[in-house]
Amino acid sequence: MSGGGGSPSGPDSRVETISRLAQWRIDTFGPCSYRRSDPFKLGIWNWYLSVEKSRSVYVRLFPEPGRLAKEQPPLARFVLRVSWVGPPRRSSVSPVFEQLLRSSDDFVWQVDVMSHGRFTIDVEFLDLKIATNNGTESSSSIWPNEGMVQGVASKSTLGCLSRMLTESIHTDVTINTTDGVLKAHKSVLAACSPVFESMFIHDLKEKESSTIDIGDMCVESCSALLGFVYGTIRQEQFWKHRLALLAAANKYGLGEVKACCEESLLEDISSGNVLERLHVAWLYQLERLKKGCLAYLFVFGKIYDVRDEISGFFHHADRELTLEMFQEVLSVWKPI
Repeated sequence: MSGGGGSPSGPDSRVETISRLAQWRIDTFGPCSYRRSDPFKLGIWNWYLSVEKSRSVYVRLFPEPGRLAKEQPPLARFVLRVSWVGPPRRSSVSPVFEQLLRSSDDFVWQVDVMSHGRFTIDVEFLDLKIATNNGTESSSSIWPNEGMVQGVASKSTLGCLSRMLTESIHTDVTINTTDGVLKAHKSVLAACSPVFESMFIHDLKEKESSTIDIGDMCVESCSALLGFVYGTIRQEQFWKHRLALLAAANKYGLGEVKACCEESLLEDISSGNVLERLHVAWLYQLERLKKGCLAYLFVFGKIYDVRDEISGFFHHADRELTLEMFQEVLSVWKPI
């Protein structure tokens, strides 16, 4: 088998990426038995895929050689799939690999299923870590993007607000949730939300009683919402409650919270959640998330992975969303 040595880039050496998925479409091997992709970026590394065809198909995944791969080698958990368009459509799926990857010699997957014609190689990264101490230890996952959440939250508030919330300094409004009570500040809520501002300006019950009833959130999710507003939210707290935060952001006009939730939901689209994410995108009018889900399903061919769930989805989906999905099918469909 060939290693990761040089190979001229062909017209179909480009690797497309979305979220944590990379996809390489190869129309033909031509006279060669070995192909290497163009580099593609996922995480902090540039990656290559290579494929060799003999009696079996051998697929390699490796980071771009250089200082980064040497000093901060990736510890990757991933799944590979090779699919032939057919007819008939055939595919082979690897087990879940967890591997330290420094060079093209560190990993190879032998695919025993063989077919002819165009085929696609998918690699879906389930996790990526930076290996340290010569590969004996690893850092925490590079996903989710902690800096993004903290950066948005820090821009929306001042550092002193954190202490005001956690120590209940001069709180003047009570929030009743489904299972508990929280204290906050009218001025802070009004500054971040036009809905809250309206409650306290007009002669509504919230103004008179200094009480807000939020009957569709538990105290834990509402604490996460206040944490975002005041700048105290933790990454794991945001990740756990992001769907509840998205609903609240849509209801109370919290634009930065809504945008942050959409970005987060775009980061980990998978076959197990893409239909749910598509429904959420439609429900809350998240155009980028909707486009990402449609691209994942149709451009990257993952519609075959959800064939058992798709009929139920169409049964309950909005008519306009169903129409848009069929339009997406027509836009990417190519006769064989």
